[in-house]
Amino acid sequence: MAMKILKNIDLVLFLLILFMASCSAKPAIKPPETFDPEKAFAKANEQIEKKDYEQARAAFIEIKNRDMSRKFAPLAQLRIADSYIKEDEPELGAAEYQKFLEAYPDHQYAPYAQYQIAMVYFDKIEDAERGYGWAAKALEEFEELKKMFPRNPYKDVIGLRIAKCKNVMAEYEFLVGEFYYKKGSYSSAIGRFEWLLEKFPEYKEEAAVLFYNGMSYKKLGQKDKASEYFTRLIEKHPNNKLVIDAKKELTAIRP
Repeated sequence: MAMKILKNIDLVLFLLILFMASCSAKPAIKPPETFDPEKAFAKANEQIEKKDYEQARAAFIEIKNRDMSRKFAPLAQLRIADSYIKEDEPELGAAEYQKFLEAYPDHQYAPYAQYQIAMVYFDKIEDAERGYGWAAKALEEFEELKKMFPRNPYKDVIGLRIAKCKNVMAEYEFLVGEFYYKKGSYSSAIGRFEWLLEKFPEYKEEAAVLFYNGMSYKKLGQKDKASEYFTRLIEKHPNNKLVIDAKKELTAIRP
């Protein structure tokens, strides 16, 4: 009986030792998973192609935070901006491009970011009446691109973009001046027309501006100034249809 009790005690002690050993054993720890920014970047781009923009942006933010090489972090910021443009959220896109420029002003894709900002506003231009503000903002951003990145790869198209912006703005000023002229507010009309001639000397409808400015001075009784603008019209735009009217006005006001 005593031997049986001793055997039972030995068994209990053995089981207790096993239990304590199992409790004290350290659990296996998995090594931390290595973050691969290149693979993460490729996957996020695939999400953009699938129009899963929110998930893509979340992935790009993770890349920005975890890319120790700093190679893919700038590209991730650009793609965040691109994703908003693709999602038809241009204002948000412009804001993200601006963040890129502030963080990476010397990056090789900085000209791209600046160009995209300008295009956000350029694409909003509709016509002279509703597009003046957007044209002015786009012009400002295109000029900034030329100033900051004179060797940018968009030089061939920037000139055309700037010309359109200026023409839209000039057309708006002409419409306002014409409105004042028809209303009989000739001094206000002159202010608009002369500012237009000074600010936008290449305006395609300059002949009309010169004519209406001459007419405005005539209505105010300032014949010398009226004569000056009619003469400029005749000399600068001899083939314009308004030349006939300008010559008639000159004949009428000259003694």
